[in-house]
Formats: sequence, C-alpha cells, structure tokens
Amino acid sequence: MALAWAIWMAARPTHTPSCFASVATDGTDGPTNAAGGLVDPFTSSRAVELGLIPLKYLRSNDSSNFLKATGDLIVTGPTQTNLMDLQILLVG
Repeated sequence: MALAWAIWMAARPTHTPSCFASVATDGTDGPTNAAGGLVDPFTSSRAVELGLIPLKYLRSNDSSNFLKATGDLIVTGPTQTNLMDLQILLVG
C-alpha cells in the first residue's frame, strides 16, 4: 500500500507536504521481517535516481526490497501483538 501511494504521489504535478505509512502491528508483513513502509512524495524520485522502477516492484509484489533500497522500510522485529494493520496519512 505504501509503494502504491508513493507511485500515485509521484504522478501529481505538485507535491503536498505529506507522508504515508502502512505498518503491521505484529512487526512482520507477510513472509518478510519488515513491519511496513513510510513513504513521502519523493520516494519514487529517489528510486529512479537509484535506477529502480517503482511500478515494476509494485507489479511483482516486491515492495519490501524497493522500500529497503529507498530507505523507507520499517523494521521493528516481532512485537508479540497482532491488533491490526495501520495506515496513516499525514498532510501538512
């Protein structure tokens, strides 16, 4: 969800000061050791500077490696609780 938001924001002509987080409360998202991601309107442009194609990662369900490369991956380790997944959008 965080990667999809980053791609969506990159397609907007003006960047609103904002960030989006999608985080699993148990500390793991699927088969990875990551809890989720925290992205901003410049995540996709940072990726392109690194030679990454954001849409390619989204289509192959590989947001973990994408977010790790861009520095937007959240890793908490196991939290021993599983309340829900959280999505938070902050707009300035």
